[in-house]
Amino acid sequence: MTPSLLQSSLHSLPLLARGKVRDNYAVGSDRLLMVASDRLSAFDVVMGEPIPGKGELLTKMALFWFERLAHVVPNHLTGEAPESVVAADEVEQVRGRSMLVKRLKPIPVEAVVRGYLAGSGWAEYKQSQSVCGVALPPGLTNAAKLPEPIFTPATKAEMGEHDENISFEQMAAQIGRPLAEQVRDTAIRLYTEAAAFALAKGIIIADTKFEFGLDEDGRLTLMDEVLTPDSSRYWPVEGYAEAVKAGANPPSYDKQFVRDWLEQATVDGRPWAKKAPAPALPPEVVQRTAAKYQEAFERLAAA
Repeated sequence: MTPSLLQSSLHSLPLLARGKVRDNYAVGSDRLLMVASDRLSAFDVVMGEPIPGKGELLTKMALFWFERLAHVVPNHLTGEAPESVVAADEVEQVRGRSMLVKRLKPIPVEAVVRGYLAGSGWAEYKQSQSVCGVALPPGLTNAAKLPEPIFTPATKAEMGEHDENISFEQMAAQIGRPLAEQVRDTAIRLYTEAAAFALAKGIIIADTKFEFGLDEDGRLTLMDEVLTPDSSRYWPVEGYAEAVKAGANPPSYDKQFVRDWLEQATVDGRPWAKKAPAPALPPEVVQRTAAKYQEAFERLAAA
């Protein structure tokens, strides 16, 4: 495993944007180099400590899913080696943690699909018995499996801001109904196929978010990352039923472990206010988080 990378620094390409996890560089006018760092964000705040191996695992997992789901929708991969577009002294920064992708026109909505009731969806259900305008049956509990997957879009927030759930009607008003319906139907199909595959490997994908763009011919194209523990809730099948019975969050392979620790963290004797800077993560939290990402990938990719 290569050394941890909290932030890339390439001199051969212009930096376009530095996100919570990925650093994006321009490669000519038609491609991007996406470098997955080992940064971890929680509550929309980037932690100060890298999670060793995280960027490589996110990239492996995204490539795994892009290949497995390529029959559903085109994706942004070019098939070219990321190492081929950087200077010789930068190869180690990009090897194993980067994707060379087509530059697309992004659709400014996150396509969230939920198969289980968790997180902000659970909080909203308790108030209104619905999520993003989708009415749900009464009597559901935290982490309950939904009768069928639901599409619950969200606005894309700026760095440091929180995404905001919106209804499908609001999304249709923003991007047009035909495109909104295509995004919704494609996202639900992607989730349904991925969730069935993962379940056979002992993993529940509770929910996930997809990002789409349009290529130069106007075709809907899957972009960014896909079905990683950063963009999805991954629960091992073991322990799920007991957690639901107890009304608790199931054990997870995603960032929930860090979130749970941060909920108990204090800064100057007071609970952390979920604003930067974040409290320092103890070594055991860093190590356990890295191990969870590794285990999730190993289970998925196992023959």
